[in-house]
Amino acid sequence: MDGRIPGFKGEYLWELELPSKHVMALAEAFPTDKYEWRPGKNVRSVSEVFVHVALGNFLLLDMAGVRGPEDLYGHIDGNLAQRVQAIIRKNDEFEKAITNKADVVILLKRSLEAVRTSFTQANDAELTRQGQFFGEQTTVRRVYLRMLGHMNEHVGQLVAYARSNNIPVPWPDWRAGG
Repeated sequence: MDGRIPGFKGEYLWELELPSKHVMALAEAFPTDKYEWRPGKNVRSVSEVFVHVALGNFLLLDMAGVRGPEDLYGHIDGNLAQRVQAIIRKNDEFEKAITNKADVVILLKRSLEAVRTSFTQANDAELTRQGQFFGEQTTVRRVYLRMLGHMNEHVGQLVAYARSNNIPVPWPDWRAGG
């Protein structure tokens, strides 16, 4: 046995490992002076994409029933829809405000650990609990799957950003003979 948790939980954690490693490796690979780079006027900068990924994790965790860190968000009252709107407003502000590479990397690590920890600790009943997800009835498990999709989407975006800046991806790249 390879030490993995059996079943869906183990499969999810295995799938979470790759985008987590890739997004962290990319965050470290981008030089500090490239964190402000953006491919166009109305497109997120490098730092904004990393912060968006991190804060998107916290937003989705809240939707799964795991409240975001109070030192970041304070105490947000209200029903789910009110909390989601408040978190989105704060996240939009944070994307513009958190630009220092060291701060971005810390936030990203913190969010990835929060996802891993909360998913590992969730039991089957919690994962199958029904709830609202952007107005649609679904399970907490699906919200966790959305986190995976969201991270993978932005890893692809960040690979394109890296290649546009002649930064090699920090893992073996078959395109470059690695």
